[in-house]
Amino acid sequence: MTQSRQSQISLSDTPYYHCISRCVRRAYLCGEDKYTGQSFEHRRQWVVERMHYLASVFSMNICAYAIMSNHYHLVLHIDEQENQQLTNEQVCQQWGSLYSLPVLIERWQHQQTTCEEENVAALAIIKKWRDRLADISWFMRCLNEFIARNANKEDVCSGRFWEGRFKSQALLDEDALLTCMAYVDLNPVRAKMTSGVETSEYTSAYERIHGVAFKNENSAGYYFKKKRLLDFVGDDQQMSIQGIPFSLLDYIELVDWSGRILREDKRGIIAGQHPELLDSLGLDRESWLSLVSDFGKDYQGAVGSLEELALFAEHTGKRWIASKNELRRKMH
Repeated sequence: MTQSRQSQISLSDTPYYHCISRCVRRAYLCGEDKYTGQSFEHRRQWVVERMHYLASVFSMNICAYAIMSNHYHLVLHIDEQENQQLTNEQVCQQWGSLYSLPVLIERWQHQQTTCEEENVAALAIIKKWRDRLADISWFMRCLNEFIARNANKEDVCSGRFWEGRFKSQALLDEDALLTCMAYVDLNPVRAKMTSGVETSEYTSAYERIHGVAFKNENSAGYYFKKKRLLDFVGDDQQMSIQGIPFSLLDYIELVDWSGRILREDKRGIIAGQHPELLDSLGLDRESWLSLVSDFGKDYQGAVGSLEELALFAEHTGKRWIASKNELRRKMH
């Protein structure tokens, strides 16, 4: 049975979620269509620019992404603090950059409402928009609908473009977050599309290393301020600093080392010291390589320790979370 998205999101347990959308058609989302010879490589840039634009509108940060031939991965961080700090005017402005505002809201903005009931109704609408700006489903809807409309227009066709609802996976602790991000960044390497993370364009690792060719302009032609990928903050535990609790250099070293082994399929041959971050995670080489190879295949719904999974199940109304014992055995 299909589960409601609310039953898969629990901000009291984690603000981090891994999302996947897959194209339904025979023709690729990106890459070259082997049947027609037509290249759709430019669509990768559509996805990257649109997700960055939406991150500037929504109360969300991008932790990791990879744009593949017929699907994409996205790791999002929901920023509740930013969302609550938005004024009502800012909520209207940001929602209005995506959708037209109703007359009532325009009147409220210009202080032209005629009674208290209208003010109450306007504030209720704004509250709903505020909630949506911290809602992964609305973020993914605004991303996927935009890509589908543009792809259908380019293909001169209509109908479903995506396989169905996007899949989401709650990342309940720091180890799960780091492993998922590495799995996402290593997608092109595992698919043998590239020789390593430093050449894996249209991934977050590539953007963190090289930056990204990007105009702060959306399809409507107006400019916006691009939000940075969520920063790595290392061991800094200050409450005022929000970010990924690892060192960026350690992370890049880890994914680069993993990518070289996975690309050459020489797990038992490549010797030498493994990255220090593996020691912090308490993982041996084989366990780590198994995780970053199969993370998206073996684990659905939520990832974390059994204790964290039990709390997540309680908070989302589930009786249990399946297929997590193997991850717990490797990571704990």
